[in-house]
Amino acid sequence: MNFRVITNNPKVYRVYAKTCLVEYQKVSYQEVLLQVRHYVQQGCRILSHPLSGSVKPGEMPYKSIMISSQAAGVVDMESELLIEQCLAVCNSFSDAGRRWPACVLDDFQYIDYTLIASAVESARSLG
Repeated sequence: MNFRVITNNPKVYRVYAKTCLVEYQKVSYQEVLLQVRHYVQQGCRILSHPLSGSVKPGEMPYKSIMISSQAAGVVDMESELLIEQCLAVCNSFSDAGRRWPACVLDDFQYIDYTLIASAVESARSLG
């Protein structure tokens, strides 16, 4: 596998854990971005846009991001700039401690899953 998925979405983990390299943690949207930034600073590249979809970070509790599984040894400046911009956008929104009903959380999980599923299938088809 030439990619890994960083996620806080339990649905993504359940679907892909046995067939892909998936790192799941029960953390905030912002923490997922920070995890991705850590990998970028180690030399990994971002392969799916961290702000994909039309739901604002403050309105979506789940995020899954595809990155390269191997660090290149040098920081990819495009990925570094992208993740820093995404963190700035995320910081401009507030989730205000929202509590979502389970059915809404299920919907959010499904939305995030469909976004990353497209990226996973594309990556698999490219080999």
